Amino acid sequence: MADWKVISGGVTAPKGYKAAGMKAGLKPSGTPDLALVLSEVDAIAAGVFTTSVVRAAPVDYCRQRLQAKATARAILCNAGQANAATGEQGWIDTIESAQLLAQTLNISSDLVLIASTGVIGQRIKMEQLRAAIPSLVAQASEEGGDAAAKAICTTDLVAKSIALETTFGDRVVRMGGMCKGSGMIHPNMATMLAFVTCDAAVSPHLWQQMLSRAADRSFNQITVDGDTSTNDSLFALANGASRTPAITEMGAEAEKLEEMLTEICQYLAKAIARDGEGATCLVEVEVSGTKDEASAQQIAKTIVGSSLVKSAIFGRDPNWGRIAAAAGRAGVPFEQENLRIQLGEFLMMEQGQPLAFDRAAASDYMKKAAAGAYLKEDTVLIAVSVGNGPGSGKAWGCDLSYDYVKINAEYTT
Repeated sequence: MADWKVISGGVTAPKGYKAAGMKAGLKPSGTPDLALVLSEVDAIAAGVFTTSVVRAAPVDYCRQRLQAKATARAILCNAGQANAATGEQGWIDTIESAQLLAQTLNISSDLVLIASTGVIGQRIKMEQLRAAIPSLVAQASEEGGDAAAKAICTTDLVAKSIALETTFGDRVVRMGGMCKGSGMIHPNMATMLAFVTCDAAVSPHLWQQMLSRAADRSFNQITVDGDTSTNDSLFALANGASRTPAITEMGAEAEKLEEMLTEICQYLAKAIARDGEGATCLVEVEVSGTKDEASAQQIAKTIVGSSLVKSAIFGRDPNWGRIAAAAGRAGVPFEQENLRIQLGEFLMMEQGQPLAFDRAAASDYMKKAAAGAYLKEDTVLIAVSVGNGPGSGKAWGCDLSYDYVKINAEYTT
Protein backbone atom coordinates (compact mmCIF):
# COMPACT_ATOMS: atom_id res chain seq x y z
CA MET A 1 0.00 0.00 0.00
CA ALA A 2 1.33 3.44 -0.95
CA ASP A 3 2.81 5.39 1.93
CA TRP A 4 1.12 8.66 1.00
CA LYS A 5 -2.30 10.19 0.53
CA VAL A 6 -3.87 12.34 -2.15
CA ILE A 7 -4.52 15.94 -1.11
CA SER A 8 -5.84 19.05 -2.83
CA GLY A 9 -3.86 22.02 -4.06
CA GLY A 10 -1.94 20.77 -7.08
CA VAL A 11 1.39 22.56 -7.53
CA THR A 12 0.76 24.84 -4.56
CA ALA A 13 0.16 22.00 -2.09
CA PRO A 14 3.86 21.78 -1.11
CA LYS A 15 5.21 24.46 1.22
CA GLY A 16 6.72 27.58 -0.27
CA TYR A 17 4.95 27.67 -3.62
CA LYS A 18 2.50 30.07 -5.21
CA ALA A 19 0.82 29.99 -8.60
CA ALA A 20 -1.47 32.02 -10.83
CA GLY A 21 -3.35 31.74 -14.10
CA MET A 22 -5.06 34.46 -16.08
CA LYS A 23 -6.46 35.66 -19.39
CA ALA A 24 -3.70 37.65 -21.08
CA GLY A 25 -5.25 37.87 -24.53
CA LEU A 26 -2.84 35.38 -26.09
CA LYS A 27 -5.53 32.94 -27.26
CA PRO A 28 -8.16 33.97 -29.83
CA SER A 29 -10.73 32.12 -27.70
CA GLY A 30 -10.28 34.52 -24.79
CA THR A 31 -9.79 31.67 -22.31
CA PRO A 32 -7.00 31.65 -19.67
CA ASP A 33 -3.62 31.50 -21.39
CA LEU A 34 -0.81 32.57 -19.05
CA ALA A 35 0.39 30.71 -15.96
CA LEU A 36 3.03 31.16 -13.27
CA VAL A 37 4.49 28.70 -10.76
CA LEU A 38 6.67 30.39 -8.16
CA SER A 39 8.88 29.08 -5.37
CA GLU A 40 9.52 31.49 -2.51
CA VAL A 41 13.16 30.36 -2.37
CA ASP A 42 15.62 28.98 -4.91
CA ALA A 43 14.64 25.40 -5.74
CA ILE A 44 16.65 22.52 -7.14
CA ALA A 45 15.41 22.13 -10.72
CA ALA A 46 15.43 19.20 -13.14
CA GLY A 47 14.05 18.89 -16.64
CA VAL A 48 13.24 16.42 -19.41
CA PHE A 49 12.56 17.68 -22.92
CA THR A 50 11.36 16.68 -26.39
CA THR A 51 13.64 14.49 -28.46
CA SER A 52 12.60 16.28 -31.66
CA VAL A 53 15.35 18.10 -33.57
CA VAL A 54 12.76 20.78 -34.36
CA ARG A 55 12.51 22.34 -30.93
CA ALA A 56 10.70 25.39 -29.65
CA ALA A 57 12.87 28.27 -28.44
CA PRO A 58 11.83 27.80 -24.79
CA VAL A 59 13.03 24.18 -24.92
CA ASP A 60 16.56 25.13 -25.97
CA TYR A 61 16.55 28.06 -23.56
CA CYS A 62 15.60 25.92 -20.56
CA ARG A 63 17.96 23.09 -21.48
CA GLN A 64 20.83 25.57 -21.50
CA ARG A 65 19.69 27.17 -18.24
CA LEU A 66 19.43 23.86 -16.37
CA GLN A 67 22.76 22.60 -17.70
CA ALA A 68 24.44 25.76 -16.43
CA LYS A 69 22.54 26.05 -13.14
CA ALA A 70 20.21 23.41 -11.70
CA THR A 71 18.15 25.90 -9.72
CA ALA A 72 15.03 27.93 -10.47
CA ARG A 73 12.48 30.13 -8.77
CA ALA A 74 9.76 30.50 -11.39
CA ILE A 75 8.10 28.81 -14.36
CA LEU A 76 6.27 31.03 -16.86
CA CYS A 77 4.01 29.27 -19.35
CA ASN A 78 1.98 30.76 -22.19
CA ALA A 79 -0.72 28.96 -24.18
CA GLY A 80 -1.84 29.86 -27.68
CA GLN A 81 1.48 30.21 -29.48
CA ALA A 82 4.11 27.45 -29.47
CA ASN A 83 7.02 29.79 -30.30
CA ALA A 84 8.43 26.86 -32.28
CA ALA A 85 9.91 27.26 -35.78
CA THR A 86 9.94 31.03 -35.19
CA GLY A 87 13.60 31.63 -36.01
CA GLU A 88 15.85 34.10 -34.24
CA GLN A 89 12.95 36.29 -33.14
CA GLY A 90 11.45 33.38 -31.20
CA TRP A 91 14.69 33.08 -29.23
CA ILE A 92 14.70 36.82 -28.55
CA ASP A 93 11.08 36.64 -27.35
CA THR A 94 11.93 33.80 -24.97
CA ILE A 95 14.82 35.73 -23.43
CA GLU A 96 12.68 38.85 -23.07
CA SER A 97 9.90 36.83 -21.42
CA ALA A 98 12.33 35.54 -18.79
CA GLN A 99 13.77 38.99 -18.23
CA LEU A 100 10.35 40.60 -17.87
CA LEU A 101 9.26 38.13 -15.22
CA ALA A 102 12.62 38.32 -13.42
CA GLN A 103 12.44 42.11 -13.24
CA THR A 104 8.91 41.99 -11.84
CA LEU A 105 9.95 39.39 -9.23
CA ASN A 106 13.28 41.15 -8.55
CA ILE A 107 15.26 37.96 -9.19
CA SER A 108 17.93 36.92 -11.68
CA SER A 109 16.59 35.91 -15.10
CA ASP A 110 18.59 32.66 -14.94
CA LEU A 111 16.16 31.53 -12.23
CA VAL A 112 13.22 31.65 -14.66
CA LEU A 113 12.09 28.69 -16.79
CA ILE A 114 9.91 29.31 -19.85
CA ALA A 115 7.38 26.99 -21.52
CA SER A 116 5.06 27.59 -24.46
CA THR A 117 2.26 25.63 -26.09
CA GLY A 118 -0.04 26.29 -29.03
CA VAL A 119 0.26 26.63 -32.79
CA ILE A 120 3.69 25.88 -34.28
CA GLY A 121 5.15 28.77 -36.27
CA GLN A 122 3.46 31.46 -34.22
CA ARG A 123 5.41 33.82 -31.96
CA ILE A 124 4.25 34.75 -28.50
CA LYS A 125 2.10 37.88 -28.55
CA MET A 126 4.70 39.95 -26.72
CA GLU A 127 2.65 43.12 -26.37
CA GLN A 128 -0.05 41.25 -24.46
CA LEU A 129 2.55 39.31 -22.47
CA ARG A 130 4.36 42.45 -21.37
CA ALA A 131 1.10 43.99 -20.19
CA ALA A 132 0.01 40.87 -18.31
CA ILE A 133 3.10 39.90 -16.31
CA PRO A 134 2.70 42.45 -13.47
CA SER A 135 -0.89 41.33 -12.94
CA LEU A 136 0.09 37.66 -13.13
CA VAL A 137 2.70 38.13 -10.40
CA ALA A 138 0.26 40.10 -8.26
CA GLN A 139 -2.29 37.27 -8.49
CA ALA A 140 0.15 34.53 -7.42
CA SER A 141 -1.08 32.82 -4.26
CA GLU A 142 -1.00 29.57 -2.34
CA GLU A 143 -4.49 28.88 -3.72
CA GLY A 144 -3.52 29.50 -7.35
CA GLY A 145 -2.76 25.94 -8.41
CA ASP A 146 -6.11 25.28 -10.09
CA ALA A 147 -6.03 28.56 -12.01
CA ALA A 148 -2.53 27.81 -13.27
CA ALA A 149 -3.55 24.31 -14.39
CA LYS A 150 -6.42 25.76 -16.44
CA ALA A 151 -4.27 28.47 -18.02
CA ILE A 152 -1.82 26.06 -19.68
CA CYS A 153 -4.52 24.13 -21.58
CA THR A 154 -5.02 24.25 -25.36
CA THR A 155 -7.29 21.55 -26.82
CA ASP A 156 -7.52 19.88 -23.40
CA LEU A 157 -11.08 19.28 -22.26
CA VAL A 158 -10.12 19.27 -18.58
CA ALA A 159 -7.33 20.70 -16.42
CA LYS A 160 -5.00 18.08 -14.96
CA SER A 161 -3.40 18.25 -11.51
CA ILE A 162 -2.67 16.16 -8.41
CA ALA A 163 -0.90 16.43 -5.05
CA LEU A 164 0.41 13.83 -2.60
CA GLU A 165 1.45 14.01 1.06
CA THR A 166 3.68 11.72 3.11
CA THR A 167 6.05 11.90 6.08
CA PHE A 168 9.81 11.57 6.34
CA GLY A 169 10.46 10.97 10.02
CA ASP A 170 8.37 13.58 11.85
CA ARG A 171 8.25 15.96 8.87
CA VAL A 172 5.44 16.25 6.34
CA VAL A 173 6.57 16.21 2.70
CA ARG A 174 4.31 17.17 -0.16
CA MET A 175 4.54 16.93 -3.93
CA GLY A 176 2.21 18.45 -6.51
CA GLY A 177 1.93 18.40 -10.27
CA MET A 178 0.00 19.75 -13.23
CA CYS A 179 0.18 19.13 -16.95
CA LYS A 180 -1.44 19.83 -20.29
CA GLY A 181 -1.75 17.64 -23.34
CA SER A 182 -4.42 16.16 -25.56
CA GLY A 183 -3.06 15.79 -29.08
CA MET A 184 0.34 15.42 -30.75
CA ILE A 185 1.17 12.94 -28.00
CA HIS A 186 3.68 10.13 -28.52
CA PRO A 187 6.48 8.42 -26.55
CA ASN A 188 9.79 10.28 -26.36
CA MET A 189 7.71 13.09 -24.92
CA ALA A 190 4.85 14.76 -26.70
CA THR A 191 2.87 18.03 -26.94
CA MET A 192 2.75 18.09 -23.26
CA LEU A 193 3.95 20.38 -20.56
CA ALA A 194 4.22 19.09 -17.01
CA PHE A 195 5.36 20.87 -13.88
CA VAL A 196 6.07 19.17 -10.54
CA THR A 197 6.72 20.92 -7.23
CA CYS A 198 8.12 19.36 -4.05
CA ASP A 199 9.13 20.72 -0.65
CA ALA A 200 11.76 18.07 0.10
CA ALA A 201 15.48 18.76 -0.10
CA VAL A 202 17.37 16.66 -2.64
CA SER A 203 20.69 16.98 -4.47
CA PRO A 204 20.52 18.25 -8.09
CA HIS A 205 22.11 15.17 -9.65
CA LEU A 206 19.82 12.78 -7.79
CA TRP A 207 16.70 14.85 -8.55
CA GLN A 208 17.51 14.82 -12.26
CA GLN A 209 18.05 11.06 -12.24
CA MET A 210 14.74 10.52 -10.43
CA LEU A 211 12.87 12.72 -12.92
CA SER A 212 14.40 11.00 -15.95
CA ARG A 213 13.43 7.57 -14.65
CA ALA A 214 9.93 8.75 -13.71
CA ALA A 215 9.48 10.21 -17.22
CA ASP A 216 10.50 6.90 -18.79
CA ARG A 217 7.79 5.13 -16.77
CA SER A 218 5.08 7.69 -17.43
CA PHE A 219 5.15 10.41 -20.09
CA ASN A 220 7.38 8.35 -22.38
CA GLN A 221 4.85 5.52 -22.16
CA ILE A 222 1.80 7.36 -23.49
CA THR A 223 0.63 7.92 -27.03
CA VAL A 224 -2.46 9.51 -28.53
CA ASP A 225 -1.64 9.86 -32.19
CA GLY A 226 2.00 8.95 -32.86
CA ASP A 227 3.15 12.56 -33.29
CA THR A 228 6.01 13.85 -31.14
CA SER A 229 5.93 17.59 -30.52
CA THR A 230 8.38 20.47 -30.67
CA ASN A 231 7.60 21.81 -27.20
CA ASP A 232 7.43 19.08 -24.58
CA SER A 233 8.95 20.08 -21.29
CA LEU A 234 8.79 18.40 -17.90
CA PHE A 235 10.12 20.48 -14.99
CA ALA A 236 10.47 19.44 -11.36
CA LEU A 237 11.31 21.82 -8.52
CA ALA A 238 12.38 20.82 -5.00
CA ASN A 239 12.73 23.78 -2.63
CA GLY A 240 13.47 22.11 0.74
CA ALA A 241 10.76 24.10 2.53
CA SER A 242 9.66 21.02 4.50
CA ARG A 243 13.03 21.26 6.31
CA THR A 244 13.72 17.55 5.97
CA PRO A 245 17.36 16.46 5.84
CA ALA A 246 18.77 16.68 2.34
CA ILE A 247 18.60 13.47 0.31
CA THR A 248 21.97 13.13 -1.39
CA GLU A 249 22.21 9.44 -2.29
CA MET A 250 19.95 6.51 -3.06
CA GLY A 251 18.46 4.78 -0.02
CA ALA A 252 15.07 4.22 1.58
CA GLU A 253 14.10 7.91 1.63
CA ALA A 254 15.32 8.51 -1.92
CA GLU A 255 13.38 5.49 -3.16
CA LYS A 256 10.25 6.73 -1.42
CA LEU A 257 10.62 10.19 -2.95
CA GLU A 258 11.15 8.69 -6.40
CA GLU A 259 8.09 6.47 -5.99
CA MET A 260 6.01 9.58 -5.20
CA LEU A 261 7.46 11.37 -8.21
CA THR A 262 6.68 8.40 -10.46
CA GLU A 263 3.13 8.22 -9.08
CA ILE A 264 2.61 11.93 -9.81
CA CYS A 265 3.98 11.57 -13.34
CA GLN A 266 1.97 8.43 -14.10
CA TYR A 267 -1.25 10.02 -12.86
CA LEU A 268 -0.66 13.06 -15.08
CA ALA A 269 0.42 10.93 -18.05
CA LYS A 270 -2.75 8.84 -17.84
CA ALA A 271 -4.81 12.01 -17.54
CA ILE A 272 -3.31 13.18 -20.85
CA ALA A 273 -4.06 9.88 -22.57
CA ARG A 274 -7.57 9.84 -21.12
CA ASP A 275 -8.12 13.36 -22.51
CA GLY A 276 -6.75 12.52 -25.95
CA GLU A 277 -8.35 14.49 -28.74
CA GLY A 278 -11.66 12.83 -29.61
CA ALA A 279 -11.01 9.94 -27.20
CA THR A 280 -13.81 8.06 -25.50
CA CYS A 281 -11.72 5.88 -23.17
CA LEU A 282 -8.29 5.30 -21.69
CA VAL A 283 -6.40 2.20 -22.85
CA GLU A 284 -3.85 0.52 -20.60
CA VAL A 285 -1.55 -2.17 -22.01
CA GLU A 286 0.53 -4.28 -19.63
CA VAL A 287 3.18 -6.58 -21.07
CA SER A 288 5.06 -9.23 -19.10
CA GLY A 289 7.46 -12.11 -19.68
CA THR A 290 10.21 -10.18 -21.48
CA LYS A 291 13.92 -10.20 -20.64
CA ASP A 292 13.77 -6.70 -19.13
CA GLU A 293 11.53 -3.71 -18.44
CA ALA A 294 12.61 -1.81 -21.57
CA SER A 295 11.53 -4.67 -23.85
CA ALA A 296 8.12 -4.88 -22.19
CA GLN A 297 7.67 -1.12 -22.46
CA GLN A 298 8.54 -1.24 -26.16
CA ILE A 299 5.90 -3.87 -26.90
CA ALA A 300 3.31 -2.07 -24.78
CA LYS A 301 3.97 1.25 -26.55
CA THR A 302 3.67 -0.41 -29.96
CA ILE A 303 0.32 -2.00 -29.11
CA VAL A 304 -1.23 1.10 -27.55
CA GLY A 305 0.04 3.23 -30.44
CA SER A 306 -1.34 1.00 -33.20
CA SER A 307 -3.94 2.85 -35.25
CA LEU A 308 -5.65 -0.46 -35.98
CA VAL A 309 -5.86 -1.40 -32.30
CA LYS A 310 -7.07 2.09 -31.39
CA SER A 311 -9.71 2.03 -34.15
CA ALA A 312 -10.94 -1.41 -33.07
CA ILE A 313 -11.36 -0.18 -29.49
CA PHE A 314 -13.34 2.83 -30.70
CA GLY A 315 -15.56 0.46 -32.70
CA ARG A 316 -15.81 -1.87 -29.65
CA ASP A 317 -14.50 -4.68 -31.85
CA PRO A 318 -12.57 -7.32 -29.81
CA ASN A 319 -10.20 -7.95 -32.69
CA TRP A 320 -7.29 -9.51 -30.80
CA GLY A 321 -5.46 -10.23 -34.05
CA ARG A 322 -4.49 -6.56 -34.23
CA ILE A 323 -2.99 -6.78 -30.75
CA ALA A 324 -0.98 -9.85 -31.76
CA ALA A 325 0.21 -8.17 -34.94
CA ALA A 326 1.33 -5.04 -33.08
CA ALA A 327 3.21 -7.10 -30.50
CA GLY A 328 4.94 -9.00 -33.27
CA ARG A 329 6.25 -5.89 -35.03
CA ALA A 330 7.46 -4.14 -31.88
CA GLY A 331 11.06 -5.12 -32.52
CA VAL A 332 11.33 -7.40 -29.49
CA PRO A 333 11.94 -11.07 -30.33
CA PHE A 334 9.74 -13.71 -28.69
CA GLU A 335 8.32 -17.12 -29.57
CA GLN A 336 4.74 -16.79 -30.75
CA GLU A 337 3.80 -20.05 -29.06
CA ASN A 338 4.32 -18.17 -25.76
CA LEU A 339 1.92 -15.37 -26.67
CA ARG A 340 -0.99 -14.75 -24.30
CA ILE A 341 -3.59 -11.99 -24.86
CA GLN A 342 -6.36 -10.88 -22.53
CA LEU A 343 -8.87 -8.05 -22.91
CA GLY A 344 -10.35 -7.18 -19.54
CA GLU A 345 -11.47 -10.55 -18.15
CA PHE A 346 -11.64 -12.15 -21.59
CA LEU A 347 -8.76 -14.53 -22.38
CA MET A 348 -8.38 -14.59 -26.17
CA MET A 349 -5.07 -16.37 -26.77
CA GLU A 350 -3.04 -18.78 -24.64
CA GLN A 351 0.32 -20.32 -25.59
CA GLY A 352 -0.07 -18.97 -29.11
CA GLN A 353 -3.45 -20.65 -29.61
CA PRO A 354 -6.69 -18.71 -30.22
CA LEU A 355 -9.42 -19.36 -27.66
CA ALA A 356 -13.19 -19.18 -27.88
CA PHE A 357 -14.67 -16.23 -25.98
CA ASP A 358 -17.92 -14.31 -25.80
CA ARG A 359 -17.43 -11.64 -28.47
CA ALA A 360 -20.63 -9.80 -27.60
CA ALA A 361 -19.66 -9.61 -23.94
CA ALA A 362 -16.15 -8.45 -24.83
CA SER A 363 -17.58 -5.72 -27.02
CA ASP A 364 -19.92 -4.73 -24.21
CA TYR A 365 -16.91 -4.51 -21.87
CA MET A 366 -15.39 -1.83 -24.11
CA LYS A 367 -18.72 -0.01 -24.38
CA LYS A 368 -19.02 0.09 -20.60
CA ALA A 369 -15.41 1.23 -20.24
CA ALA A 370 -16.16 4.11 -22.61
CA ALA A 371 -19.11 4.99 -20.41
CA GLY A 372 -16.87 4.88 -17.34
CA ALA A 373 -18.92 2.14 -15.75
CA TYR A 374 -16.73 -0.95 -15.83
CA LEU A 375 -13.72 -2.10 -13.80
CA LYS A 376 -11.16 0.73 -13.59
CA GLU A 377 -13.67 3.44 -14.46
CA ASP A 378 -13.07 4.37 -18.12
CA THR A 379 -10.09 2.12 -18.81
CA VAL A 380 -9.87 -0.68 -21.36
CA LEU A 381 -7.30 -3.14 -20.00
CA ILE A 382 -5.14 -5.25 -22.31
CA ALA A 383 -2.72 -7.77 -20.82
CA VAL A 384 -0.10 -9.48 -22.99
CA SER A 385 2.50 -12.03 -21.99
CA VAL A 386 5.28 -13.17 -24.32
CA GLY A 387 7.28 -15.61 -22.20
CA ASN A 388 8.65 -16.33 -18.74
CA GLY A 389 11.16 -13.49 -18.40
CA PRO A 390 11.23 -11.08 -15.43
CA GLY A 391 10.50 -7.95 -17.48
CA SER A 392 7.18 -6.12 -17.34
CA GLY A 393 5.98 -2.69 -18.36
CA LYS A 394 2.91 -0.58 -19.08
CA ALA A 395 1.84 1.98 -21.65
CA TRP A 396 -1.27 4.15 -21.93
CA GLY A 397 -3.21 5.62 -24.80
CA CYS A 398 -6.75 6.08 -26.05
CA ASP A 399 -9.03 5.03 -28.84
CA LEU A 400 -9.02 6.74 -32.26
CA SER A 401 -12.34 8.36 -33.09
CA TYR A 402 -13.87 10.35 -35.93
CA ASP A 403 -13.57 13.47 -33.78
CA TYR A 404 -9.77 13.24 -33.74
CA VAL A 405 -9.68 13.89 -37.48
CA LYS A 406 -12.22 16.71 -37.18
CA ILE A 407 -10.32 18.45 -34.37
CA ASN A 408 -7.00 18.35 -36.21
CA ALA A 409 -8.39 19.05 -39.65
CA GLU A 410 -9.73 22.35 -38.36
CA TYR A 411 -6.97 23.15 -35.83
CA THR A 412 -5.69 26.44 -37.32
CA THR A 413 -8.90 27.41 -39.10
